[in-house]
Amino acid sequence: EAFLGYPIGSHYTRHDQIVAYFQELARLSDRVRVERIGKTYEERPQIIATFTAPENHARLEAIRQEHLRRIAPGYTGAPPADQPVVVLLGYSVHGNETSSGEAALMTAYYLAAGTDAELQSWLREAVVCIDPSLNPDGRDRFAQWANNNRGQNPTSDPQDRERLEPWPGGRTNHYWFDLNRDWLPLTQPESESRHKVWTDWRPQVTLDYHEMGSQQTY
Repeated sequence: EAFLGYPIGSHYTRHDQIVAYFQELARLSDRVRVERIGKTYEERPQIIATFTAPENHARLEAIRQEHLRRIAPGYTGAPPADQPVVVLLGYSVHGNETSSGEAALMTAYYLAAGTDAELQSWLREAVVCIDPSLNPDGRDRFAQWANNNRGQNPTSDPQDRERLEPWPGGRTNHYWFDLNRDWLPLTQPESESRHKVWTDWRPQVTLDYHEMGSQQTY
């Protein structure tokens, strides 16, 4: 909240602010590295932030290579005792499911700043890669609409102008392609960039965060 200037969840955070926040975490914390992996049709950067213990960052490429060796077909050896699990978290593939982006900020803050013993164990035993916005163009299209059309007093009315974004809305990317349908054909640059990260790491756990409807929980 000190970085953004408003309480998280009270305002839709633009993609450039999300990127800037992750870069600030990388500047302040030795648990975090941020890499630019591509860009969208509208020239918005795509990033991956990697969270793990500092001693794992020091040997990150060796961890990746050993992980790929162990999951290769035919490998029968025992895993090294210090080999972390690989986790990939992806948010807001549908740009108007915007709580995902805010959740990415909160998750990143916890991984970078948390001090409890359980988190320290997670960081030693895992490499967590976060893509905070799988669809930056769609997210910003929706964030701009919602921020421009919201009232001073929050309302739950589904017919409020804030919630009646015009077609095509923020679900899709610049060319109105539903990126959640592009995991296999890989026709869009956003998909190609995220797919390369996935194949570079081949994580044991991949989470793709969605909202499932305005009347359901996140």
